[in-house]
Amino acid sequence: MPAPIALQLYTLREAAAVDFEATVRKVADIGYVGVEPAGFPGTTVEAGKRLFDDLGLQVCSAHLPLPVGATKQQSLDTAAALGVSRVVAGQGPDQFTTRDQIKASCDKFNEASANCAEKGLAFAIHNHWWEFLEVDGELVYQQMLKHLSAAVLFEVDAYWVQTAGPNPAKVIAQLGPRAPLIHLKDGPCTRKDDMQALGEGITDFPGIIAAGGSNVDWWIVELDRCATDMVEAVEKSYTFLTQKGFARGR
Repeated sequence: MPAPIALQLYTLREAAAVDFEATVRKVADIGYVGVEPAGFPGTTVEAGKRLFDDLGLQVCSAHLPLPVGATKQQSLDTAAALGVSRVVAGQGPDQFTTRDQIKASCDKFNEASANCAEKGLAFAIHNHWWEFLEVDGELVYQQMLKHLSAAVLFEVDAYWVQTAGPNPAKVIAQLGPRAPLIHLKDGPCTRKDDMQALGEGITDFPGIIAAGGSNVDWWIVELDRCATDMVEAVEKSYTFLTQKGFARGR
């Protein structure tokens, strides 16, 4: 049986800012099994969790501030309130431009992972394209693997990997069980052009799905921006993944 499908709620942030509850209800109505929150516009974490529970939506993971330093407790408390087992965060492009910066970022990720582990949680890194560029003749991502604790997981954003140049299926296969969460987008795989509903762009979904195999717990749809109506794109993406047998809906 294929892994279930969730929606990263950042995708519908504009609609959620107007009416969070109606937006989440629409996600449930479409058939998504779960959601991955990245903020709670116009409501609270606790109210959001009650809504998810009422609608039978699982919270697969949560994008939260990096759980280190001043934001450590906030992130851990939010994770506890949501009942998630995995906290997801990342770093910006300016934190990966030199080998020293890459190591420093990995030190933070290792600290985040250790802080999460103390609460029985796992920590995963969400990537963009900059982790898959070359620095001093070696991909940032390959350098990261040398510095990261084995406990650190990855939420691979396949679209951004492909945008940077590498083959996302090969990256997912290499990471194996360290990549239980996969973000799926579609479009032209450029940094600035609009994204599209899944199945309408150039993303190699059969390759990505096959590479993830039984290691993937959740396929997570996330569209940062889209030229068409975003709710329509979210619905089309769900239909594409479920009708192809790539992911499981309700």
